[in-house]
Amino acid sequence: MNHLKVSTPGRICLFGEHQDYLGLPVIAAGISKRVSITGTRRKDNVVYISMPDIDKEEFFEIKPELPYILERDYFRSVMNVLQRLGYQFSTGFDIVVRGDIPINSGTSSSSALMVTWVNFLIRMAENPITPTATLMAQLAYQAEVLEFSEPGGMMDQYSTALGDIIYLESKPKIRIKTYAPQLGTFVLGDSQEPKDTINILKHVKYGMLGIINKIKSIEPNFDLSKSTQFSANKFKDLLSSEEMLLLKGNLSDRDILSEAKEMLEKNQVNAIRFGELLNLHQANLRDAKKISTPKINRMIDASLKAGALGAKINGSGGGGCMFAYAPNNPEAVAEAIEKEGGKAYIIEIGEGTRIEK
Repeated sequence: MNHLKVSTPGRICLFGEHQDYLGLPVIAAGISKRVSITGTRRKDNVVYISMPDIDKEEFFEIKPELPYILERDYFRSVMNVLQRLGYQFSTGFDIVVRGDIPINSGTSSSSALMVTWVNFLIRMAENPITPTATLMAQLAYQAEVLEFSEPGGMMDQYSTALGDIIYLESKPKIRIKTYAPQLGTFVLGDSQEPKDTINILKHVKYGMLGIINKIKSIEPNFDLSKSTQFSANKFKDLLSSEEMLLLKGNLSDRDILSEAKEMLEKNQVNAIRFGELLNLHQANLRDAKKISTPKINRMIDASLKAGALGAKINGSGGGGCMFAYAPNNPEAVAEAIEKEGGKAYIIEIGEGTRIEK
């Protein structure tokens, strides 16, 4: 094979934002915005990468172990991970990267690119295979997260590789279920505010891990996956009011996800209740986890007034995107979001990584 085009979707997190690193499950979905790699073999060992959408280019020679030149040097890291596993590349490639996934906005554009590059290289190697979506997710996670000792769960890689809707448990071991309900349209709203991931994680991730350590100092068997919101009240003298709010917010989000999963399992999604669950989740993300912003709050309120059934922030927060569930009249919802200064995209649930004709 001398020529190949591969594409992969971005993703939204439907339920379970900021839950995976606590050992709790998430429900995420691939979307109809995608990134693609179109590539052709060269006669030498150079990989030349053109990224016209962001006016960048990059190139390197294939070596047994490529040194990292850039921060998060993803094109080289995938090559290194694959070569260590025995994949061989006797020639380089000319590739063009294009996409319409909003960048740096919480829709997993980087993970989608990693999965696409893994998919492309595995099929173009001297010893090619037809990879499973799960394998591609695992390799992308290794190259994106483990290779650079980055924090982060596996939701982005699995949701972009598999597409549709996935339920993902990461502890005690990886367990995935996929669903393909007919949900209709969503509207993705990019606030065009840069994400403040570092400060968000200080409060949400490390704050919650600190709360768990406090509780375990007096109750060693405490289990976040099993504790009820009522039983959490016994820790009110141990925790500050803000810590109690964060703890109960996480417990509430866990229960919201459980109800949504039950609907997906039965393939009986009540659109009104599905939207209500998104709104309940957003209230926790806004008030307990404090990851929303005034602009995103306005975009969410406007989308609900325009007819969306539910809406929430998407991704780590502190900026980036929100989305609204709008199976009816999504154009009015998109217009309302843009009146608040956002960039709106009407989307649907999307297929996972695939070969393009």
